[in-house]
Amino acid sequence: MEIVAKTPNNSLSLPWRTRIHLRVLAFAIDLACRANGTVNRILMNLFQTKIPPTLKPIDGLKTYDVVVNPNLNIWFRVYIPIEHAIEDLPLIVFFHGGGFAFLAPNVKLYDETCRNFARKLPAIIISVDYRLAPEHPYPAQYDDGIDVLKFLDDEENRSICLLQNANFSRCFVAGDSAGGNIAHHVAQRACQTKFKQLKVIGLLAIHPFFGGEKRTNSEKQLDGRVPMLTTKRTDWFWDAYLTRGEGCNRDHPSINVSGPQAVDIAKLSDFPETLVVVSGFDILHDWQKKYYEWLIHSGKQAQLVEYPNMFHDFFWFPELPETNQFYLDVIDFVYNVFNKV
Repeated sequence: MEIVAKTPNNSLSLPWRTRIHLRVLAFAIDLACRANGTVNRILMNLFQTKIPPTLKPIDGLKTYDVVVNPNLNIWFRVYIPIEHAIEDLPLIVFFHGGGFAFLAPNVKLYDETCRNFARKLPAIIISVDYRLAPEHPYPAQYDDGIDVLKFLDDEENRSICLLQNANFSRCFVAGDSAGGNIAHHVAQRACQTKFKQLKVIGLLAIHPFFGGEKRTNSEKQLDGRVPMLTTKRTDWFWDAYLTRGEGCNRDHPSINVSGPQAVDIAKLSDFPETLVVVSGFDILHDWQKKYYEWLIHSGKQAQLVEYPNMFHDFFWFPELPETNQFYLDVIDFVYNVFNKV
C-alpha cells in the first residue's frame, strides 16, 4: 500500500464549496481561540451542529451513546450497521480531531465521518468523547482513551452497551489529526495494559497531529498556503494542550513522538500494525512521514498511503474524488489486518 511521496503542485485546486467550508472552519477556530490560551466555548458551539443518536436505524445504522465516567463526562457513541450486526465485525475505537481543544462525536462533521466508516467497512465504531484542552491538558486525553478500552474490556459493560457481537480480540484504534496523536498513545499504553479479552491489533493514524521545536520543510513551505492549519494555529493548540515548564516544549514525547525523548517502542512486542495517512498539502506532512519512518526503524509493521494533492482532513468532504479512495484504502488495511489474526 505504500505510495512514493510526490511534491505537491504549486497550488491547491479545490471546489468552491470545499473552500468556503474550510474558510468558515478556520474563521470559527480563530474566533474561539483567545490570546490568553483559553477557548470561547459559547462562541465555538455556535459553529457546531450537534446530531442526536438514532436508535431507530437510519441508512442501515443505529447509533446510541454510552456514558463511561459521569463524573468526568466521558462517553462514546456507538455505530452499528444493522444488516451486519450479528457478524464478526472489526471494532474500531475512534478519536476525533480538533487540536485537542474542539469538537466531539456528536458534532455533525464527526457523526457523518463515523457513519461512513461504519457503513463502508462495515465495522462497529465507537467514537470517544474525551476531555478537551486547555481545561484538561495532557495527559487527560490519553487517560480517557485507555479508560475507554478498559471499560470495553469488562464483559458486564459490553453486555450493558449491547456490544456482545463485537470482536474485542481484534480491536483497532483510530483517529484523525489530534485524534491520530491520541490513537498512537492509546495504542502504546494498551501494550502495557493487561486486558482480559480486548487486544489492539491495528492503528489508523490519519493525518496525525505531531510536531517538534524545529520547523520542518513542510511547515516552512506550506504555512499560509493550505486550508485550516497554520503554524500559528498549531502552536496555539500545543500551548493549550501541554503546560510548559522546565524542559517541557514541543519536543515533549507526547508531541514529537519520534524525537529525542521518544518512547522506545521497539521494546513493545504487541504494538499494532499501523496505517499512516498523509497529504501533500498538509503542513504536518514531514512530521507524519518521520513518524512512519520511525515505526519502520523500530521494527514495527507500518504502511504509508499518501494523497499528494490533498490537504489535512480532506476526507470530510465527499465531493472530492480522493475521499472515496481514502475509504477504499482504509477498508483494505482494516480487513487485511483483521483477517491475519
